[in-house]
Amino acid sequence: MSTSEKIASELADTTIAIMDKSGDDRLHFEVAALLGASSQTLEEAFLTEVRVRMAGKQAKAFLKKKVAELTEPEKTTKKPG
Repeated sequence: MSTSEKIASELADTTIAIMDKSGDDRLHFEVAALLGASSQTLEEAFLTEVRVRMAGKQAKAFLKKKVAELTEPEKTTKKPG
């Protein structure tokens, strides 16, 4: 892992944690703008890390919902013992 990838990954983790706590879903754009003023390479790496994490979160939520939908009929069709 390159230095820029490592820094971008750490910044993405921190930024997303703050976004989750604060509800500010645009914070990553502010961080990216700050990074871009000094290093376009780091800005791009950071945005990639953020996008990957956010996409993964959405996919996990989607799959969790699908599992719940699949198990819901089982719960309603079981007879009390």
